[in-house]
Amino acid sequence: MQLTVLRGGAIFRADAATSWATAIAFAGDRILAVGGDEEVRPYLDRADDVVDLEGRLVTPGFVDAHVHPVQGGLERARCDLSAADTAAEYYDLIGRYAATCTSAWILGGGWSMAAFERGRPDRSILDTLVPDRPLYLPNRDHHSAWVNARALELAGIDARTPDPTGGVIERDAAGQPSGLLHEKAMALVEALVPADTVDDLALGLREAQRYLHSVGITGWQDAMVQHRGEPSLHDAYLRAQDEGWLTARVAGALWWEAATTDIAAEVAHLSAIRQQAWAGANRALAKERPIRYSLPHVKVMQDGVIETETAAMIEPYHDRCGHAGSESGFSFIDPEVLKDVVTALDAADFDVHFHALGDRAVREVLDAVAEAIARNGTRDHRHHLAHLQVVDPKDLSRFRELAVAANLQALWACHEPQMDQLTIPLLGADRSAIQYPFGDLLRDGATLVMGSDWPVSSPDPWAAIHTAVNRIDLSAPEGTAPLGKDQGLPLATALTAYTAGSSWITRSTDRGTLAPGQGADLVVHDRNPFAADVRQIGATRVQRTYGAGDLLYSAE
Repeated sequence: MQLTVLRGGAIFRADAATSWATAIAFAGDRILAVGGDEEVRPYLDRADDVVDLEGRLVTPGFVDAHVHPVQGGLERARCDLSAADTAAEYYDLIGRYAATCTSAWILGGGWSMAAFERGRPDRSILDTLVPDRPLYLPNRDHHSAWVNARALELAGIDARTPDPTGGVIERDAAGQPSGLLHEKAMALVEALVPADTVDDLALGLREAQRYLHSVGITGWQDAMVQHRGEPSLHDAYLRAQDEGWLTARVAGALWWEAATTDIAAEVAHLSAIRQQAWAGANRALAKERPIRYSLPHVKVMQDGVIETETAAMIEPYHDRCGHAGSESGFSFIDPEVLKDVVTALDAADFDVHFHALGDRAVREVLDAVAEAIARNGTRDHRHHLAHLQVVDPKDLSRFRELAVAANLQALWACHEPQMDQLTIPLLGADRSAIQYPFGDLLRDGATLVMGSDWPVSSPDPWAAIHTAVNRIDLSAPEGTAPLGKDQGLPLATALTAYTAGSSWITRSTDRGTLAPGQGADLVVHDRNPFAADVRQIGATRVQRTYGAGDLLYSAE
């Protein structure tokens, strides 16, 4: 068991008192001492590794409270468009990938809507680049997919195909499918994509875990653990734990099918899957290995995204002329049915993780949680709402009143092309001014946690924390205005949300703070951003990541 001492640094403990230390000692998966040189002196002579931090910052390990790791890992291994920003770059990458890929389908994703007029690419050039094989490329937020003519043909989608409930098939001026599918329409093609094998999923998980450790992430909530079909993400996580190579702490969110009509039967099914995770935990304990995988959550997706007018809004979207239109988005589950769903899940001791982006969806979800509490009584629930792009001011205090956490994807809370060209015109000035109300949620007493939604956006916690504090992206030109008024968070608050807050929401409260007896998940950074210009927070880089006392990543 390796004994490590870190000294001479700025150690952020992420506790309720926002206290600091200069030294820490840990062995195996337990922190032995935190404080100054006096507290760690008993361990110096027998330490295997003593590190002089030279003033650098140490924090608890980051916990990503909303991420899709396997999906991200697989996209990195396929036609990965996430590092490009223009249509020309996308076409170049797709053409080069298709020239070397021998698979029956061209798969990948990661394109940005901001690269195309009105955020809507078409299939005209795709059909030239990939004429004979189906192509399926979700965009960065995975609420839309770009497909070619061959994929549409295989799915039987033509001018006569109606939009499915909760989805949109984009069409050209002649009424023909243009090659862009939104929300539930994506499934018309996705259902034909060959299923990944468990080896594929395990490969994606390994790649994702390696990458996430490199940015300081030691645990996460997988925000959509698909559990039907053979194999599933659930199978990949069980394999990783059984084989002993899962080094992150993972809390999974099982997927709730919006079309479910037999609520009791679905809850029973999800409970049986959770039992499989408990059995996996017992196998790990029998081998004297730590439990790395649990299933405390169920994911309920209540709406879509603003850019495709599928996020559920109280007032209609604006049209291209800036006038109120007729569309106000989708509620994927009827609000009255949602109350029954949440009540049943709460009674079965599941924490419910909601996708709620528009203000109507947020209200519907809060109403459902209130109904569950009224029927079931107050329980040890850790329900939480992710994204929260627009929240009606009347609903801000309800997060505290209902003990519902705000799960923030802070990297999105800034001016950038998609925000300025696609989102703000649809919302109008008044709603745009109250987007991502982090400061208001904090002042109203909400519990804050943070996640990235990778591969939708970068998993780098420092990039998100930078934006949470400044409301400006690190790469923004000089003079860029912050998004919203008085919505930035203090650095300590944002850092606590990404560590202690997210550990709490994933029920990993034996870590997430740096104190004697806590789990030894911690990160050494290359500087102390508390001692620097706040406009440089996002330049901070991870030097070492420790998980359960083991060195999982080193940049040195």
